[in-house]
Amino acid sequence: MIVWLNPFSGISGDMLLGALLDLGAPLDGVRDAIASTGLTGWDLAIREVRRGGMRALHAEVTVDDDAPERRAGALLDLVGRAEPEPVARVARTAVSMIAEVEARVHQLPVADVHLHEIGGLDTVVDTVGTAAALHLLGVTDVWSGPLALGSGVVRTRHGLLPVPAPATAELLHGMPVTGVEVSGETVTPTGAALLSAVGCRFGPLPAMTVCGTGYGAGSRDPSGWPNVLPATMGATATDAGGYEPMVCLETTVDDVTGEVLGYLTPALLNAGAADVWTVPGVGKKNRPVHVVTVLSQPDRAEDLRRLLLAETGTLGVRRSQVDRYAAPRRTIEVRVAGQPVRIKCGPHRMKPEYDDLVAVARATGMPLHTIADWALAAVPPSQVRCSPGTEYTHDHPRNGKPV
Repeated sequence: MIVWLNPFSGISGDMLLGALLDLGAPLDGVRDAIASTGLTGWDLAIREVRRGGMRALHAEVTVDDDAPERRAGALLDLVGRAEPEPVARVARTAVSMIAEVEARVHQLPVADVHLHEIGGLDTVVDTVGTAAALHLLGVTDVWSGPLALGSGVVRTRHGLLPVPAPATAELLHGMPVTGVEVSGETVTPTGAALLSAVGCRFGPLPAMTVCGTGYGAGSRDPSGWPNVLPATMGATATDAGGYEPMVCLETTVDDVTGEVLGYLTPALLNAGAADVWTVPGVGKKNRPVHVVTVLSQPDRAEDLRRLLLAETGTLGVRRSQVDRYAAPRRTIEVRVAGQPVRIKCGPHRMKPEYDDLVAVARATGMPLHTIADWALAAVPPSQVRCSPGTEYTHDHPRNGKPV
């Protein structure tokens, strides 16, 4: 799933969280992720409001401890406890980025940085809540239009600072921005850091099948200016099912060691390959060879070609255009032995994610196939479906059976 943001009024942590909740992220699931950090004395509620005549959801965060200043390490410790792990990773990345730019601005070691305006516990709720909402919605890619920047000054613990504040300006490096005739801060450090943490890409609305639109409200309600963040969620060909253009890269090597080939597959996947496989064979002069094939999205093919050349030393790479049919699918999450396991649901079967099964098997000492059976048995009856018109039972614990 893709989410595209239109930050014509800027972006903040609560605006982004409100927009995602308006898109349908379950409030209880978001609260559970925040509670997993061990944070106490907080509450997250949603309220429908109007900003400049536009309806939106405001994510209202309240905390008992209103201390505005904390060491960065304290916040990093809290967000790092969030579950599941992908949620903790995004939240920790966002807070780490804020701490690092504050350290550069004030010329201090990161460990000694005191976070002021974003040092409150509401930052934990915003970062973990946003990461959890994206995870629960099944969002894999976040896109955004240019960020609208106001002007003037903002009052901070350090006194009056220009807009954007120095830390925010640092976080905006590499992001497209546009000026608006609004006085005051429109992009907060938390909002900018969350965009970086999720690997946001910038540009016009990407090709998708629109599934919904949400609106997140900012705290301020200035006259004549709708302080709202619209978010559009859509399905790609992979989500909705259909053909998508792909590029196939292929090379045959007869002088590459097993160590290099073993390293090559994860390196290509980490660089964005959709799939990689290696097949042994016999080539010219009766030499043993390996044929390395890389399946890629068109916009990543050139980077992957360069990586393939650099790592193998091959003198040539074959390239061909292919069409890949992607069946419709969605992902749900269950818990096995207290740990999260994602389950991919296609038109004809449900299958737990291998990496999640391995993590549970290592933690419990149980066989992998047993963990897989437990995961499928944990799917709630209301979720035992993969596409419209196809439902499944647990008659066979590994592969759902149409009824």
